[in-house]
Amino acid sequence: MNTLDWTHSLWFGRAIWICATVILVLQTAQNLVYLLQLFRALPEFIRARNRASRLREWWLLTSEATPPITLLVPAYNEEATIVESLRSTLTLRYPEYEIIVVNDGSKDGTMARLIEAFDLQPVHRATPGRTAYQPIRGIYACHALPNLLVVDKQNGGKADALNAAMDLAAHPYVCAVDADSLLDSDALLKAVRPFIDAPDDTLAVGGTIRVVNGCLVKSGQVMEVHPPKHWLELFQSVEYLRAFLLARMAWTRNQAVTIISGAFGIFRRDVLLQLGGYAHGTVGEDMELVVRLHHWAGETDSASDVWHVPDPVCWTEVPSSVKVLSRQRTRWQRGLCETLWRHRQMIGNQRYGSVGTQALPSFLLFDIISPLLELLGLVMVPLCTAAGILSIDFFIAYCAVVFGFGLCLSLGAMILSEYSLQHHRRVRDLIWLGVGAVVENFGYRQLNSWWRVQGIWHFLNRKQGWGAMPRRGFTKVA
Repeated sequence: MNTLDWTHSLWFGRAIWICATVILVLQTAQNLVYLLQLFRALPEFIRARNRASRLREWWLLTSEATPPITLLVPAYNEEATIVESLRSTLTLRYPEYEIIVVNDGSKDGTMARLIEAFDLQPVHRATPGRTAYQPIRGIYACHALPNLLVVDKQNGGKADALNAAMDLAAHPYVCAVDADSLLDSDALLKAVRPFIDAPDDTLAVGGTIRVVNGCLVKSGQVMEVHPPKHWLELFQSVEYLRAFLLARMAWTRNQAVTIISGAFGIFRRDVLLQLGGYAHGTVGEDMELVVRLHHWAGETDSASDVWHVPDPVCWTEVPSSVKVLSRQRTRWQRGLCETLWRHRQMIGNQRYGSVGTQALPSFLLFDIISPLLELLGLVMVPLCTAAGILSIDFFIAYCAVVFGFGLCLSLGAMILSEYSLQHHRRVRDLIWLGVGAVVENFGYRQLNSWWRVQGIWHFLNRKQGWGAMPRRGFTKVA
């Protein structure tokens, strides 16, 4: 080898080593942040328990301080789950609430099932027009259920359907609930507590989303909780625990919650109407709305408390096929990119508090940049180790960071779940969840990184639409 070739080889080796080190450092930093979130979530759990002990359910059921709520239920091609989901919401333990279901131009039998199951009849109802949405084709009500209203309208997307329901809502607080989800009977009572504690400062409250796949459901209620038997569903169950019982509790501690799941979240209706309701032209309408609330609060110097409360639970059906899951995850990533781009002036800006200085930069670094580097590392580090460019010690350190931290975080989320929710009574269920927390590190998490990169690519190419999300329906037998 001549001097020039040797020099090029040396520089190439150094470049590879520097690149691999950057990837390792970034992933170590990311996992250390997640570990810090675990410890920051603990005092927030304690505060939530103290609030629960002070504002007990029997008091909330009888107190005039408990505000009336309107549930907004958008539905598009939800024939398989809409009746069970609606029966679940009709049995909620809450003093005063109404339900507005919006059939957003479904192409299946969603509307027919609603009419048949609840004996709906056409009614006349004024539409104030305080938000923008597609034309309404008909409004239906049930004589036996005066708190139920069903709206049939032209298709306009989820945000459009939510705006139509919000326009017809009669109560000062609105709760967005997915039509493929089930609420625990006391979910509203538990979620409303921050609004009672600080009604003038609290803008929104979100609850915990759990995976219903594998559970026993009867008459719209989850009777027995079991982890899914299918590997893909099991991985998502562990993932949901980690997301809702670690990250969001930690962000609540910092007053920097930027996501309230579209499946279950309560908002002040007056503020939403002031902001024009849900935004059109994005597939991440839930995150965009919460970030827009923080944006508005920062611009107007208003209170901007957004809470995540761990014990109110909403059960949702997750995809059981890789094809459908990939479609969902790339859409989520595209929605994240759209939100960060729309509110890019907030990133790093102290005017918007910890949301601007901590939460949004964290999303940019760990959810946009990190997946790109993680995929690069998964390809480059093993190949360069095999070629002798990187040492075997470096490779072992890399694997320890990627898999070890992930396992610790998942198991920590499981412990917090049982501490706060106590859903799994059988030891074998906890063991099976633990198996899922281990196995997900070998393929599933890497696949998620690939879907995130795809979502970024779709955003850059301005891809539109949601894509089909078929549902199997809730399990009737264990």
